[in-house]
Amino acid sequence: MKAPADLILLPQWVVPVETEGTLTDHAVVVRDGRILDLLPADAAQARYAATQTLALPGHALIPGLVNLHGHAAMTLFRGMADDLPLMDWLNQRIWPAEKQHVSEAFVRDGTLLAAAEMLAGGITTCNDMYFFPQAAAEAYMQAGMRATLGMIVMEFPSAYASDADDYLAKGLALRDELKDEALLSFTFAPHAPYTIADATFGRIGTLAEQLGLPVHTHIHETADEIEHSLTQYGVRPLERLARLGLLGPNFIGVHAVHVNGAEIELLAEHGCHVAHCSSSNLKLASGLAPVVELMRAGVNVGLGTDGAASNNRLDLISEMRMTALLAKGGSGDASALPAATALRMATLDAARALNLDDKIGSIAPGKRADLVAVDLRGLVCQPMFDPVSHLVYVAGREHVTHVWVDGTLKLNDRRLVDLDTDDLTARASYWRAKLTP
Repeated sequence: MKAPADLILLPQWVVPVETEGTLTDHAVVVRDGRILDLLPADAAQARYAATQTLALPGHALIPGLVNLHGHAAMTLFRGMADDLPLMDWLNQRIWPAEKQHVSEAFVRDGTLLAAAEMLAGGITTCNDMYFFPQAAAEAYMQAGMRATLGMIVMEFPSAYASDADDYLAKGLALRDELKDEALLSFTFAPHAPYTIADATFGRIGTLAEQLGLPVHTHIHETADEIEHSLTQYGVRPLERLARLGLLGPNFIGVHAVHVNGAEIELLAEHGCHVAHCSSSNLKLASGLAPVVELMRAGVNVGLGTDGAASNNRLDLISEMRMTALLAKGGSGDASALPAATALRMATLDAARALNLDDKIGSIAPGKRADLVAVDLRGLVCQPMFDPVSHLVYVAGREHVTHVWVDGTLKLNDRRLVDLDTDDLTARASYWRAKLTP
């Protein structure tokens, strides 16, 4: 008698990521939201009786992409404040707009819009940092997307919280409320060293150790940030955090553009992770992160989009290509950061930074069925020598046809299953009118 299954997927290529290369004519078997088996297609059809079998000729099946750093609700600021350096962008445009407009409704609508964009482009998990994470959680649950919610912390007041203690109290209460939601997890998300006092960092470090949660913060994004730290604290930001005990295997440093050799070794020594946001770094002229040097030192580096206000796309497929090309051009080594490495950075390495690599990030029996089918049959993908190379250097998010999160179909033949695109467009138009001076 055949064993029961919910779904058998029959792509032309399976890209497991845990092992390099591709598997041809293999099947992925799904049951109860989990990958039950990965085996040759003929054996799968002989062994399992599935409720549905889906043939995907000319497709590559990859793990769901993991966006290691984003501000999802800021999608509603997309294109509103372009062509400005970071601190001008923040001080003159973004922070004033946030002060006036950010609310639970803003975050819910902006996160829904972002979730739709991400799912349509093969992103199944987002590590999010923004105000009103309760509203973001509601949006992610409505979309059926996996999310790690940042318990954001700052010293200064916002519409969301009055001071650092209030931010922490609200974040921890939300975690307690939602900790059993299967698709949600949490990080501490102190915004940046220049917005967090030593005492607050110390408390966050203690809480993170007690709860076993990652700490996710911007670090060494600009040269100005480092000069500010030297003036105020007498040390560079990373050294300050090291002295405060923040560095360790649960630390995710976002950007890490301006790190020297000693700081790279410091990150490696403590087992830290880096969220690399290549397009945002370029657009804000923050600089070129030393990704090759970080990885050669042993630092785990995953890919993030940052927010749509500074990218302006939530597109990890384009980030893979950009990251690989910048690494080659910056190092003078065409063999630096090959395609398989870029794909791993956008999947398993990012999942590892979030302590989710036992659940997602690769295609292996026992893992959750977060899966993406990419159609490589089109003219621009011909001829086909290496599917992994094409996934990074040729394909775009428009080639994503099907997406599953926890075994549930979220994108079917390029159409979102659960989200109404007309409704989302109307919500975006509403906020554009409110945000227009």
